[in-house]
Amino acid sequence: MRKFLSSLAVAALMLSGGTAFAATDKSWGIDEVLGKANAPITVIEYSSLTCPHCAKFHSDTLPQVKKDWIDTGKVKYIVRDFPLDGLAQAAAMISHCSGDRYFAFVDTFFHSQANWEHAANPVDALKGIARLGDMPADEVDKCLQDRQLLNEIEARKEDGEKVYSIDSTPTFVINGKAVSGDKPYEEFAKLLKDAH
Repeated sequence: MRKFLSSLAVAALMLSGGTAFAATDKSWGIDEVLGKANAPITVIEYSSLTCPHCAKFHSDTLPQVKKDWIDTGKVKYIVRDFPLDGLAQAAAMISHCSGDRYFAFVDTFFHSQANWEHAANPVDALKGIARLGDMPADEVDKCLQDRQLLNEIEARKEDGEKVYSIDSTPTFVINGKAVSGDKPYEEFAKLLKDAH
């Protein structure tokens, strides 16, 4: 519980910026954005909440990217779900239904991925985590039945496949150029410098 509340606090600090996009990119109502709308570099992250490489990037690399690039106004960072299975789809939907706690839920789901993904009943495990974030089970059930949200996540995933040829996670689109795979901070920072 303490870790989840800490994630909520971090997410509150992270929320800022607008939803402007690169000219070649389609804007989606469910896009989650960190950083300034007019940042010179736009990064779009396609990730799946059941992807261990995505969890590693969120744990090991993203905090430093946020500190050095997003918080300093150099990068606008867009997170887009690219669920690889039904469980990742469910976790993504719950994260979106949490409203302004989206980043806290994503962070918590990534940090506890090994626990809920391999639980006897993974959906119940997700509900337990959501409950710690003040989202009761009936709210989670209602969220998981939201056909419009499901369709929008799927349409955005299909768009990523079509526009950027996304076929694995994590994949990062940096100023229009797609780069696949978990990257250590030094390698990711080099990609950002080269894009600037």
